Amino acid sequence: MALVRDRRQLNLRLPLPEPSDRRHRFPLPLPPSSAANPDAIAPADIEKLHVLGHGNGGTVYKVRHKRTAIIYALKVVHGDSDAVNRRQVRREMDILRRTDSPHVVQYHGFYEKPSGDVAILMEYMELGTLETLLKSNGTFSEAQLASVARQVLSGLTYLHAHKIIHRDIKPSNLLVNKNMEVKIGDFGVSKVMSRTLDACNSYVGTSAYMSPERFDPDSYGGNYNGYAADIWSLGLTLFELYVGHFPFLPMGQRPDWATLMCAICFADPPTLPPTASPHFRSFIGSCLIKDSSQRWSASQLLTHPFLLPPS
Repeated sequence: MALVRDRRQLNLRLPLPEPSDRRHRFPLPLPPSSAANPDAIAPADIEKLHVLGHGNGGTVYKVRHKRTAIIYALKVVHGDSDAVNRRQVRREMDILRRTDSPHVVQYHGFYEKPSGDVAILMEYMELGTLETLLKSNGTFSEAQLASVARQVLSGLTYLHAHKIIHRDIKPSNLLVNKNMEVKIGDFGVSKVMSRTLDACNSYVGTSAYMSPERFDPDSYGGNYNGYAADIWSLGLTLFELYVGHFPFLPMGQRPDWATLMCAICFADPPTLPPTASPHFRSFIGSCLIKDSSQRWSASQLLTHPFLLPPS
């Protein structure tokens, strides 16, 4: 009798985390009194100026605080959005509350409306994301990428030291302000490791930027080092900013789940074009090592010759 295999849905998102990973890691009580919650903000104090973007059941606005006239970004997840998106915004809120780094987008408060809308008030990054800049300005030079890498790695070093794994590093989650400072944002699928060897093998994040051992954990011994997975994603991000398209696929090809799985898990890591310098080639190679145990850490990469000032 012929075996019948279930067809996998072709999309850029992998299945939801297992139930144990979807539990609220951090209770987030939201009493109405701002005295009880020093970081609570009043919706009436916020003036929405215009929409910055949409996605994942919510909207990001450019806003002004009426009393101080300070400009912020406000991420609102609507009350009628699905439970996954609401869990993610609460997870992001809690992680941002506990971070304090110049390389991570700064958190300024939250509110929850009776309608169920939940909002996070964050630092406004005037130039948008690295994906925005790639589309508007074209590819990045090696000097620009060295600056980007130095800042993102500083952010990852901070996060990893605090046992926070981002799990979704990509151009659209790295934000840029008017001073060309790059900061890590969007912690909706991130995870705080409660123990040094805590497992982190759930299928969350954008599959295109996942490491081989995360994309196909069964082939790589089940569990994996989530910190190393962030480094793989950074390597692909920098590669994309240099060549102008997702590295594993030809220009213009739309990735699907099956194509990505074959490319990431079974093909060799992508190769930079001949225009790349030896130092840049070595740096990307140190990020895209398929054996995660050999992949460089964030702190090690900060010492790579590609990031050191020219002598």
